[in-house]
Amino acid sequence: MASKTDETWKSHWKCFAACGIIALSPFQYGVDFGLIGGLQAMRGFLEIYGHKAPGTPLGWNLDTERQQLISSLMTLGAFISSGTAGIVATYISRRQCLWIACFSCCIANIMMMATENIGALYAGRFLIGLANGYFMTFSQLYIQESSPARYRGWFLTAFQFFTSFGTLIGTIIDWATAGRPDKSAYLIPLGMIYIIPVIMTVALFFIPESPRWLILTGRYDAGVKSLQWLRPVDADANAEAAEIKAAIDREIELGSSVSVMDMFTNPIDRRRTVLAVCSVTLQAASGSMFIIAYKAYFLGMSEVANPFGMSNILSAMGILAIIFNSLIVVRYGRRRVIIMIGLVLCGIFQLIIAVVYKTHPGTTSTGQVLVAFTCIYMMSYNGMIATYAWLAGGEIPSQRLRSYTFGLAAAVGFFFAWLTTFTAPYFINPESLSWGPQYGFIWFPSCVIAAVWVYVFLPETKGRTLEEIDEMFEAKLPARKFRKHVCVGHTASAAAQLKDGERPASSENEKVRSLTCWGGYLPSV
Repeated sequence: MASKTDETWKSHWKCFAACGIIALSPFQYGVDFGLIGGLQAMRGFLEIYGHKAPGTPLGWNLDTERQQLISSLMTLGAFISSGTAGIVATYISRRQCLWIACFSCCIANIMMMATENIGALYAGRFLIGLANGYFMTFSQLYIQESSPARYRGWFLTAFQFFTSFGTLIGTIIDWATAGRPDKSAYLIPLGMIYIIPVIMTVALFFIPESPRWLILTGRYDAGVKSLQWLRPVDADANAEAAEIKAAIDREIELGSSVSVMDMFTNPIDRRRTVLAVCSVTLQAASGSMFIIAYKAYFLGMSEVANPFGMSNILSAMGILAIIFNSLIVVRYGRRRVIIMIGLVLCGIFQLIIAVVYKTHPGTTSTGQVLVAFTCIYMMSYNGMIATYAWLAGGEIPSQRLRSYTFGLAAAVGFFFAWLTTFTAPYFINPESLSWGPQYGFIWFPSCVIAAVWVYVFLPETKGRTLEEIDEMFEAKLPARKFRKHVCVGHTASAAAQLKDGERPASSENEKVRSLTCWGGYLPSV
């Protein structure tokens, strides 16, 4: 039974501190997105990598192909690194993967700052994408496996907050330097990219490794010590560790063989894989990526006054939505309902923007409507979709396959993000189709289809421990019954072990350790 101390967030201050350090990862990702979108609307950047275009509102422009690659190579790199996360996590811990991401990020930034060659810039964008894939995947895995169930929603909301806050900081930096007449306009923003990796490199030494990863890989005692560090002083870390181990043991018993292919061949795991992948992909389905990646360029080419200032407003409104979410929605709302509402609203707002621009292009009133509804769109996306899409994608995978399943989900999410950022210039660039805001006609039906999928298939997992989620999937419950189901299985198993004075035997530890090799048991959250 949890103590009174265990029920207060202040008593979990160490866990909050650890997850706060880890949350710098999405901040770094957000800064990168905010910066690169603004660079493409800077004269100092366009004079080196673009060309004069007197007929456009900016007076300069990028070739469609260059615009595609500069923005999309980062998401392509993130797709590759997150897609291989399960393989890497078999051998390397969460913190070690984040250290690799910090180092790769700095190397990539050196490449981008030291060159005026477009090929080297492409290489730097791709390498920083590999780093961002690790930042986003392993930071979420750490949060999922280290945070108590009651605070997981808070931590994942903080995760999205830091992503959006990073984007805001990136756009503010761009706004401050955009008027500089030389390449320092973009070199100064790029120089800011070093800050977070350096801070994280040092801070990661002061927090423990993820407890579930340690227990799964056979280091039960180290897992208990990690839980003791992360939990309040009077919390029963042994009981929680036993519950985690009981869930792992139960999953071992469920199959005669356990391998990465279970994600696709085992009916229960296949369902969880599909749900996790589709959940994360909801972000791309909302059409948010083209606004996030190209907002300054998009607003500039749409003849909106002060596009850099308006970009800051868009990012700030998104952050306000996340704060509202953390104060009200996380506590009182049901996730699947919130996601459905968010998708419907995002689709309607994109449709309104597209219709207004098609009817009255280039007018002052149209520009005002475009900015207003884009602000509301970003609030709906950040407050109702972004947080819960990643949260569902991390909670739903099984214990034994979580690193692989979530890595696949993140990879597919990044793939569709890449597809959006790669194809968007064809639609919005004046040298191609020149649709501009009419691009919203594509995203309205996408949002509607995504909302229908959530209603039919996505289960409600709010407030559940990862072990309870395992039990409900094992019971093959339909999505509509998850919210009211009462779980007893894993808790009872763990309690029985403790009552008998047991803890996982060394032979079991060796069994788990031996199965972490290729073709065997897989790392989990």
